[in-house]
Amino acid sequence: MTPFPYDLTGPIGAGATLGLIVLQVDETIEQDFRRLFAAEDLALYVSRIPSGDDLNPDTIAQMEATLPRAAGLLPPAAAFDAVGYGCTSGTTLIGAHRVAELVKSAARTHHVADPLTAALAAMRALGARSVGIVSPYIDSVAQPIRAAFERAGFPVPATVSFGEQVEARVARIDPLSIRSAALAVGAEPGVDAVFLSCTNLRTLDILDELEQTLGLPVVSSNQALAWQMMQQAGLAPPPRAPGRLFRSGAQT
Repeated sequence: MTPFPYDLTGPIGAGATLGLIVLQVDETIEQDFRRLFAAEDLALYVSRIPSGDDLNPDTIAQMEATLPRAAGLLPPAAAFDAVGYGCTSGTTLIGAHRVAELVKSAARTHHVADPLTAALAAMRALGARSVGIVSPYIDSVAQPIRAAFERAGFPVPATVSFGEQVEARVARIDPLSIRSAALAVGAEPGVDAVFLSCTNLRTLDILDELEQTLGLPVVSSNQALAWQMMQQAGLAPPPRAPGRLFRSGAQT
């Protein structure tokens, strides 16, 4: 058989090439990112990382060992503008610098993003002075996130946690329950902004209404991570991206 001649062209992501490392049990962030990165000239590649049925400090620690493998399963020929690691609590316990180091050891990328670093940058960009936190997890997972905000200079006057340990149930938490928790936290004295922590919580559709009701900035893990990656890749947010974070034109 005689080979038929062909030409090579550029990458699918003419506008930007993005990678996302998602927890094996996470059902939410990939759907949110498909909505936020919907432009035809964007390429979004997703890899999964083993995360266990329960999310606790031990299973999070195991992700540190498997993160390079997950990053290495992204297309090796792609030159990524940014790769995001989609786990807020994982970044908190592993460390943002270590996450970036592990991802870059296995994927060719200019930037690495994570929800914790993104959320802290978002709060600074929005001028928040203190933060109330909503988390789905048990105390051993939720408390380090609170401590990370406080170390970064954000007092945390109030927190609410659903106390859930089974990761598969987190994606099933009703957005109305998340809304109620956010309203309770946002009403506490001294709370200047609200952070909805966890990439598996279904928060994208409640951000605008929460901000209108509370009169405060409300930032979620997935929103912040997408915002950070857009800036790293030089992208403008889509016209209907939710939340004050996107509408304000805030920069990291």
